Amino acid sequence: MSGWRDATRIGAGKKAGRLDRRMNEGYGDMTDRYLEPTQASGAALMARAIPGEVVMLNLLRFREVADYSASPELATSAGISGREAFQKYIDHTLPILRASGGDLDFLGEGGKYLIGPQEERWDLVMLVRQKSLAEFMAFATNEVFLTSLGHRTAALEESRLLPLVAYDGTNITG
Repeated sequence: MSGWRDATRIGAGKKAGRLDRRMNEGYGDMTDRYLEPTQASGAALMARAIPGEVVMLNLLRFREVADYSASPELATSAGISGREAFQKYIDHTLPILRASGGDLDFLGEGGKYLIGPQEERWDLVMLVRQKSLAEFMAFATNEVFLTSLGHRTAALEESRLLPLVAYDGTNITG
């Protein structure tokens, strides 16, 4: 596979096209803010061939005021905060996530690290569980889900997404 674009096409057909455009047309300032996967990171995730459940650790930092310049059709007449825009994203996305077999396992307020860079803060932390990598990809390329990404992009100043796999208990160094 040549990257995330190809990875999203596994079982996705035309659905991948919209994500391709968002990643390749300079959609906002996402690379510097880490709002979307790159082709290389998507390909690396697919190459892991995770055999079972995957949990996505989301670290989220909100904008003070949501920026809908990349998706003006989603903007409200009155400005809203990044947190409010993210709530719109969650309200739209959660039913789609659950219908795909996934769920929101944890949602919590963040802050500054106890151990870590003290200049970094994360406003919200989420753990999203999906039954399999294939089901995650089906969710991530769902056309209805993709319509909500503008709220997420407007809401976030920066984010991190780390795919996690349960430790099997055999050998921590292996």
